[in-house]
Amino acid sequence: MASALRVQTPLSARELAARIDHHYNSLHSLSVHFVQHYDGMGAHRKQEGVLLLRKPGKMRWTYTDPDGQLFILDGHYAYFYTPGQSEAQRVPEKELNDLRSPLRFLLGHTELEKELTNLQAAPTANGDYELTGIPKGMQQRVSELMITAQPDGTIREMSIVETDGVTNSFDFSGELSDAPAPESVFVFTPPPGVHIVDGKPPV
Repeated sequence: MASALRVQTPLSARELAARIDHHYNSLHSLSVHFVQHYDGMGAHRKQEGVLLLRKPGKMRWTYTDPDGQLFILDGHYAYFYTPGQSEAQRVPEKELNDLRSPLRFLLGHTELEKELTNLQAAPTANGDYELTGIPKGMQQRVSELMITAQPDGTIREMSIVETDGVTNSFDFSGELSDAPAPESVFVFTPPPGVHIVDGKPPV
């Protein structure tokens, strides 16, 4: 039949993971708007703002809701600051639980197929794909990591479900590849009267 419809073969989990890796490995910097939802431990929070990333290993979360909240990773330390507080928390990068953020998957220095077990992919109704798996070595704490991505590998959503029922999810929009990201924006300078103390990253 000359007019027979050609059915496109859905991407496999391996193919989708490779496209995500390729997309973010090719970038030097990235700016994207995010909306974060936290549900668990009796708390339900929504936060949003702009995430700026720069290789290697630097990021800045500038919040518009709550306005003025800031998180900076300068490549060595992470700094957390909330307006109105007299202290800013500092955490060494090696102690930062970056699985609670899309850092690892947007900075493009990972291979998802090697880092996730039980890797599966399925198409969504709008033409995107959902990639699911469990991070290796974290099976006792994370029950599922789900990434929603476009066929070209651009991440639109990410959700982490922990074994205690806590869910952290992120919606991304307006991604700008190789966005301006000068070194100065990844330097944390505390406001007058604010002291830096060693601490733990907030939930």
